[in-house]
Amino acid sequence: FQSDIDTEVVVHLTASGEKDSFLESFIYALKQIQGAYSFVAINQEVVIGVRDPSGIRPLVLGKLNGSYVLTSETCALDIINAEFVREIEPGELVTISSDSKLASMFPFPQQKSSFCIFEYVYFSRPDSIMENRSIYDIRKEIGRILSEESPPKNNVDMVVPIPDSGIPAAIGYAKHSGLPMELGIIRNHYIGRTFIQPTAEVRKVRIKLKFNANKHTLKGKNIILIDDSIVRGSTLRNIIVMLKDAEVKEIHLKISSPPIKHSCFYGIDTPECKDLIAANKSVEEIKEIIGVNSLAFLSIDGLYRAVKEEKRNNAAPQYCDACFTGDYPIGK
Repeated sequence: FQSDIDTEVVVHLTASGEKDSFLESFIYALKQIQGAYSFVAINQEVVIGVRDPSGIRPLVLGKLNGSYVLTSETCALDIINAEFVREIEPGELVTISSDSKLASMFPFPQQKSSFCIFEYVYFSRPDSIMENRSIYDIRKEIGRILSEESPPKNNVDMVVPIPDSGIPAAIGYAKHSGLPMELGIIRNHYIGRTFIQPTAEVRKVRIKLKFNANKHTLKGKNIILIDDSIVRGSTLRNIIVMLKDAEVKEIHLKISSPPIKHSCFYGIDTPECKDLIAANKSVEEIKEIIGVNSLAFLSIDGLYRAVKEEKRNNAAPQYCDACFTGDYPIGK
C-alpha cells in the first residue's frame, strides 16, 4: 500500500481480479467489501459510477454538451452549467462509454436504503438537492423545529449563527421565534475545517484565525447561539471564550442536531468515541464544560420531522443515523 486511504484497497482488489474486463474486475472488487461509498472509476474505454447498496453516500448524474457528468452533489452541476438528470440509486452501477452511451446495472445483493441523515445537517452544501429536497430548506426547517422544541427565553435579544453551517438553521429559528438574526460571529473563509485537524494546539490556533466576534453587535446582549453539531466541543469552547471577551451577557446554545455519541465508519473522519464529548458527558455537563447559560439539542424525532418523516422508525430506521443512535445499518 502506498497510502492510508481506504479507497486504495479497491484499487488492489480490482488489479487482482483477473477478470476479462476492467468493469468485471471492478465489480469483483466491490463485492469483496462492505461499507459506504460513491466511486467514480475511469480507463480508456469507460467511466464507471457506483453507489453502495445501502445508499449511505450520494452520487448524482448530470449532462453537459451531450456528455454525462458524475458528481457527489448537485451544486457541482450548477457550477459547470450542467443539467441535473437524476440521482444514482443505492446499489446502482452506471457506465459511460467513450461515445457517451449510458448503461445501468444493479450487480449487488439488494439492501435496505440507509441514506446518511447527517448529509442534511452538515455534510452537503446548502445549495444542493438531495432526494428531491433542498438542503437549505431542510436546514431552515430544522431551525424552526428546534425553536418549537427549545423556545427562547423572554430576555433574549437576538439569534447568532456560528457560520457558515449554523446559518440556515438560525434563519429558521429566528423567523419562527420572531427574533432578529445578527451576524455576531464573522468567519474567515480561507481557513479549513477545525474538527479534523491533527492536534489540539493546531486546532486552537486555526479556530482563532477562523472566527472573530462582532463586538459592536454583541456587547451587553443575551443571545441564542446556533450551531449544527458538537463533535469534540473544543471549537465551541474557544468560541464561547471569544464571545465572553466581547462582553456578551448570556449565551443560550441551541444545536440543530441530536448529540453525536458514536463514531462514523462510513467514510467520514470523525473522532473515536472517547473523544466525542456527548458520548461521555451529559447535556448538563457539556453545558458547564463549554461555559454557556443553557444548552439544548434537537431531538432525533425532530430531525426526522424536518426530512418529512412523522418520526424515527426505531424498528427499521429510515436513514443512517448511527452517529446519534449507534444503530449502524451495515457492519462497522
